[in-house]
Amino acid sequence: MTELLDYLFFRNALAGALLASILCGITGTYVVSRRLLFISGGITHASFGGVGMGMFFSFSPTVGAFIFAVASALGIQILGRHKEIREDSAIALLWVLGMTMGVIFCFLTPGYTAELSTYLFGNILTVTTTDIIVLAAIGIASVLFTAIMYRAIVAIAFDKEFARSRRLPVEAIETVMMIFIALTIVACLRMIGVILVISMLTVPQMTAMLFTADYKKITALSIIFGYMASVCGLLLSFALDIPGGAAIIVCSIGLYTLCASARYICNTIKSKKRS
Repeated sequence: MTELLDYLFFRNALAGALLASILCGITGTYVVSRRLLFISGGITHASFGGVGMGMFFSFSPTVGAFIFAVASALGIQILGRHKEIREDSAIALLWVLGMTMGVIFCFLTPGYTAELSTYLFGNILTVTTTDIIVLAAIGIASVLFTAIMYRAIVAIAFDKEFARSRRLPVEAIETVMMIFIALTIVACLRMIGVILVISMLTVPQMTAMLFTADYKKITALSIIFGYMASVCGLLLSFALDIPGGAAIIVCSIGLYTLCASARYICNTIKSKKRS
């Protein structure tokens, strides 16, 4: 481990993992509390259209993914407010449209697209200084917005109708949070990949919810569990020469399984003592 720290790419990977864990911890807690997993999945897969567009027109696939992700997030918000269109139908439409456009653009791109596998499956060892700066900028903005609007975000996350009755700016906060979800997904693409990035927004939060139901504590524990899984996945990826994104998610699910099993055993022992 000490020797690995001599390499810039490994230090970048550790820094990127920390920032991504913070960002996913904050955004993911809102996603899980609001039960927006399907929406997040739709935005994630729709962003692939931007990846393909970037490769075809020879500009950064990350920029393309950003355009598609934010457009999809806003599109879901706008279409979901119309009674004529069901929200799940709008999500499915944008999901399929983004993936289809991504496939078409990638097919039309001449030559071998070596970066495609990185955006699909992720490789934490390819994180650059620019990626870290982007993660830090989005993370700071997310932390500031959450700190300022914390009470309103919690109210909306658990009971949107109650938040409306308190005359909170529900639509505005929902829109901003959807944009943050889109930005989080795009910022983590190179680390986790299109296919797996949704897991970073859900699995650490599921692990945290084994121990608490408090929104603030779920966020804090999600960051800790997310970083633990990221570091373990980074080492596993480096040791076995496997995709970093897959290694991180395997470690994250393994950590959830371990915590869930430990909780089950403790509860079983307590119930036997009481009886």
